[in-house]
Amino acid sequence: MNVLLDALPSDGGLYVPDGNANLRRWILYMDEKTPFSSIAGALTSACLNDELSPIICETIVTHAFPFEPNVRQLDENLFTMELFSGPTGCHRDFGISYLVSCLETISILQDRKPILLDITTGNHGAILSRVMREKRNIKSVLVYPKGQLRGLCEKDFFWNGGNVFPVEVDGDEELCRKLVREILSDRSLVEKYTLTISTTANIGRLLPHSFFYTYAFSRLKKKVSGDIYYALAPGNYSNLVAGLYSWRLSLPMSGLIVPASGALNVDIQGYPMISDSLVPKEERAPIDPSVPSNLERLENFFAGHSAMIKSFIYTAKVSDAEAEDAAKELYKKYSLVTDRATSRAFAAVKKTGNLETGSGDAVVLIQRDHPAYSSDFVRHTLGETISVPQNILDVQMPFKLERKAIKTREELIKVFDEIRANA
Repeated sequence: MNVLLDALPSDGGLYVPDGNANLRRWILYMDEKTPFSSIAGALTSACLNDELSPIICETIVTHAFPFEPNVRQLDENLFTMELFSGPTGCHRDFGISYLVSCLETISILQDRKPILLDITTGNHGAILSRVMREKRNIKSVLVYPKGQLRGLCEKDFFWNGGNVFPVEVDGDEELCRKLVREILSDRSLVEKYTLTISTTANIGRLLPHSFFYTYAFSRLKKKVSGDIYYALAPGNYSNLVAGLYSWRLSLPMSGLIVPASGALNVDIQGYPMISDSLVPKEERAPIDPSVPSNLERLENFFAGHSAMIKSFIYTAKVSDAEAEDAAKELYKKYSLVTDRATSRAFAAVKKTGNLETGSGDAVVLIQRDHPAYSSDFVRHTLGETISVPQNILDVQMPFKLERKAIKTREELIKVFDEIRANA
């Protein structure tokens, strides 16, 4: 559990899970009546069985997940799994809520007071502010470019008795990232202030993504006679890696389908190819915790078994036109409104040929975020104006902070001192 506090190894890489617990018997036992929190608790206990008791694991997930994914069947072969049922309509609700719940538990057990240091330019800060409400012993420092703060409430601020300390930077996003990189790369500062981070660079933020696949299987196992595939947008590859971790815990899974990207592309034979693998790890720059990529975790998973990637990950090059056509097909056939990322994933399904009527196989199309976040794409592609729920309007609401903006590393360190002095 200490890796959740010390999220970044000193060698500049990323932590990966250790062990291959065989949960096949338990996975086959659960069914559509098994709550998401029970699945999350059992998987947490399996991964941390030497560190936390099952009762503590159950407590963590109960606090983290008052919501759960929604799995729907569209036809005999196609299902969707919606991950936007949390308070902000974003898949990050799951990972951040779980991480914060874990950190709060660690802080109580070890009498430590961690500080999350993160950059926010979109909804990340809004998610953190909601998750951090009424938490004990844990604070969040949110660094953002001048004028780009959104979705916060004054009641959540540290100086008003809350747990969030927003810090406006007199500069652009790159300056924000530079400040965060400099501080998190200084081991003395990380240890002095117990600094950590809530991006997927932190394994505690990545782990709960693996719960989705087991949950989906519990809902499909009595409906599907053949193989089960999962189709998803690559993003920063966190969900892709988490799916592989689920398979390693003995979850029945036949493959993951993703649209190709610059980093995870298709070779001349049509097989997936990780571009970074051409560069030796010792010659690469350290992982940037502010914009993490999980490609190294993907490489690590297939280390020593490089041929496995060809039979487990299915990639396809998808054009903008093909993504738009996929969105239109989903809307016309199933009245399903999807964003660009989900539409690209469905286009990849069609191109890889993993969805064959009458085969008994099934594809689960993962919808990460509420389509209201992509209202421009929906309007352009489908000619529809989507209704934006109030919780998403709240997340997108600009907020003006009436405090002096900072420019330097030293000014940011003073924020940690203020938190420590008044905590």
